[in-house]
This record gives sequence, structure tokens and C-alpha cells, in this order.
Amino acid sequence: MKETISKKYISRNSLPDKNGRFGPYGGSYVPETLYYPLKELEEAYHEAKNDKGFASELNMLLKEFAGRPTELYYAQQLSDKIGGAKIFLKREDLLHTGAHKINNALGQALLAKRMGKKRIIAETGAGQHGIATASVCARFGFECKIYMGAEDMRRQALNVFKMRLSGAEVQGVEAGSKTLKEAINEAMRDWVTNVRNTHYILGSALGAHPYPGMVRDFHKIIGEETKRQFVEKTGGLPDEMIACVGGGSNAIGFFHDFLEESEVKLIGVEAGGRSLEDGDHAARFEGGKLGVLQGCRTWILQNKDGQINPTHSVSAGLDYAAIGPEHAYYRDKGRIDFAHASDEDAMNAFKTLSSEEGILPALETSHGLAYAFKRASQLSKEHTICVNLSGRGDKDAMEAARIMGVKGLPSMTLK
Repeated sequence: MKETISKKYISRNSLPDKNGRFGPYGGSYVPETLYYPLKELEEAYHEAKNDKGFASELNMLLKEFAGRPTELYYAQQLSDKIGGAKIFLKREDLLHTGAHKINNALGQALLAKRMGKKRIIAETGAGQHGIATASVCARFGFECKIYMGAEDMRRQALNVFKMRLSGAEVQGVEAGSKTLKEAINEAMRDWVTNVRNTHYILGSALGAHPYPGMVRDFHKIIGEETKRQFVEKTGGLPDEMIACVGGGSNAIGFFHDFLEESEVKLIGVEAGGRSLEDGDHAARFEGGKLGVLQGCRTWILQNKDGQINPTHSVSAGLDYAAIGPEHAYYRDKGRIDFAHASDEDAMNAFKTLSSEEGILPALETSHGLAYAFKRASQLSKEHTICVNLSGRGDKDAMEAARIMGVKGLPSMTLK
């Protein structure tokens, strides 16, 4: 445990630059038809950041609608079982709609209102961004359409039902691997066609500028709360902070307020899948290459000809070929380390947290937990680890039961 807040390391508030870049990463690689809506969004966001009324309304909604602040929980029984370091959990799973995604959805919904947009579109993988978007659209009275890969709809049928209950149209995508990448493609096609009345609530800290920085800003409240709560609870800062990383929104929000605290180790955990063979995983720093995907220059799983490789993860939300540009930047700088956890390890962590603490984690979150358990066992009891419990696992219960071979449970499929 850190006794005091450590010296400054990197100036976290200077990124992205005016061109939307994090060093060599980021930028805006989009067709001309999207240049003006992106510019409109950038200008609206910069105005909103300087508007006390915007901040006041967002803070009110985060408190009264989403349920912030979330708790910092010491998992004592789990820590005793694992042995070694004390494990703390930042309980984003307690938020309305079940994950951190509601932070960004509320922020962007307020921006859409500010810009006079009446229609909202979004993509979703695990469904948590989809249900967050559908919920805020119901709250604000927006028309809402969610794009979701057909395979992810099968895995996350409960969230599809929740989205539709909230009034959203959910459009299945049958192209390609039928997962998150294809859902983003379809959402971008829709936006190109309907830019005048439509805002695209992109769900992660990736894509074209201004999305990576803007989404991070809407999620950095996670780390700000964590720092304050950890000092209040323990008298210092954690030794290590760990979060799962798909696109990277929960992780960069969790890490952001600690980037300048050089003595706090930051670790992002990618999806190791079945193996590290091509097509078996979604660990971008294990075999990935620098390239451009869906508006952003970053690390991507692709072949020698630049074609995007198939990806796989037991968790729909980590099953994506690219990583957010800010993560790539801080990896280069040596500030954020990256690891990966396999499907098997994630499933074991899913079961362990449930049985030891009575907390059902999302399968995405379970990847971060799996690596945290490994790290805790290597450290002494004087050390502390804080894991961002980015989402709850209600949505994954049926899929986990199927993988575990549980018999006699009802099936749920939606088209």
C-alpha cells in the first residue's frame, strides 16, 4: 500500500492533441461525409466542457439515474483464499444497467440534446453499451437503433430483450464474424446516411477523433472516485490497478487519474481466447500490427496483407480486433502494461468471485480478475491490488451455464 500520493509521472491532460492524436495513434480516418458531423461533435463537446450547466446536469444524472458514486469493496474472503495481496474491487457493476457504460451514454445523450439531434444509434457487443444507450434514450425521449452482431445477440439474448423493452430497435448484423466489428461497420453506414438528425453514441474509447478522448473523459470519474476512496479506506494508493481491455473505455477511465502516480502499476488485460494462434484470441499486443480500423490508427489484429483477422473471446465485449489509441500510446511509454487471460482462466475467475464473495462478474471483467488472482498470489499481504469490476454477470449467466454444461436450463434466443 502506498502511504502517500506519489510524484507526478506523465501529464495526462495534454492528450489528445488538437488533431486527435496520442503520439502516432488516433486521428480521424473517415470518409468526407463524416468530417462535418465529427467536427460538429468536437465543437459541441469543447463548448460543453466549459459549461457549468452541462457539468451540473451530467453530475445530477450520474447520481440520481446511474447511481454514482460506486463503492470500493475489500474482498477479504477472496483475498484470503487466493493468498498474498489484498484485493479491492471498484464496483461499477452496481450502476444502473449493470456496467460502466452508462457514464458515457449519459454524457453523449446530453451532447445529442445540445446539438438538437432526435435520433440515436449505437453499436454493442456484450450488450451493456446497448442497454445503457437504450435506457438513456428512453429517459430523453430519443428514437434509438442499436446494431449488434448476430452471434453476440445469441450470446446476450437477455440484453437484447432489455433493449427492446426500453423502446430500442435492435438490428442484427449477419456479416463477417457477426460480432462487434461488423456492428460498428453497420452503425457507421447508418450515420453516413442520416447525419443531419442522428448522433452515434460510440461505446468505447476508440474510433475517430473526438471519440477516444471524449469517451475517456466521461469515464474518468471511475478513477477519480477510486483514488479518493482508496485513500479514505487505506490511507494511501493501491500498488497495482487491473482492468480488462476490449476497446478500453473502462480501463482508461479507471487508470486516467493514476497515470501520473508512477509508483502505481497499471495493467490492462486482453482476451487470450482459446490460444494465441490467429483467430483464437483478441489480444492485440500478441501478434497485432499498427494499422487503421474504423477511423482510428492503432494496434490491430491483421494479416500480412492488412486484412482484419478473425477474433475470438468467451466474452462478447472483448471480441474486437483493435485497441483504443490511448492504450497503445501509454504502452509505448511504458506506463500501462498489458497481459492476457484465456477463456478458461476467465471462466474460473467468474466462478471463483461468485462462490467466494457472492458477486457475479461479467465475463469481460473476469479476464481482469483472472490476472489479478495470479498477481495477488505472487505478492505479499502488505501489497494491494484494485480491480475495476466493470460489469455484472447477469447477462452472461446463461452462456456460462452452456459452456459449463449445465443441463435443464431454459434457452433464450431472439432475432
